[in-house]
Amino acid sequence: MAKPPTFPTLYNEALQINISKFKQWGYLNPNQIKSGILNWSTNGNHRASISIIVNTTVNPYFIELDYKYKDTPRKYKVEIISVPSNLGKGNIFYFRCPSTKRRCRILYLIDGYFLHRKAFQGCMYDCQKLSRKYKGIFAILDPYLKSDKYYSELNKKHFKKTYAGRPTKRYLQLMKLIEKAERVTPEMFENYLRMK
Repeated sequence: MAKPPTFPTLYNEALQINISKFKQWGYLNPNQIKSGILNWSTNGNHRASISIIVNTTVNPYFIELDYKYKDTPRKYKVEIISVPSNLGKGNIFYFRCPSTKRRCRILYLIDGYFLHRKAFQGCMYDCQKLSRKYKGIFAILDPYLKSDKYYSELNKKHFKKTYAGRPTKRYLQLMKLIEKAERVTPEMFENYLRMK
């Protein structure tokens, strides 16, 4: 009898909560209790929504998540901790996973709870399930496909190309990626396909 196929759960397809969005939306301002609803959609179609309350009047801060998973109500708190920035400007915020106690910037909804990725077994990212051939193609094409993103980051209003007269690490990274993207030719892609 044939072995039934197993399909791994992909982090890329799981619902995610990113701490940087909460800072951007003003949820992490001190001394407030702020509530709201997080919505997810795919191709314009509503996928899911959850209620949240972020409390920054206590130490440590916390976010309370309230939602239904397969018609089962779920309501629990996730701590939000802060670490001083290594640049000496403000703090960096992290979630503390309720399961692993690790700090993280993204929580994934897998098996009904938003947790750190290390809390789950047998999960992987999209690129990990690619065959060797497609990983090679992806390695060639990825910088080329993302080159617009690199240029737009480079041309952002407050992007710093130098610090104290020296190029910043991010600027050097972006230049290296742009150079790599500019080296991609259609012949490289065709040759790779023929070789494998």
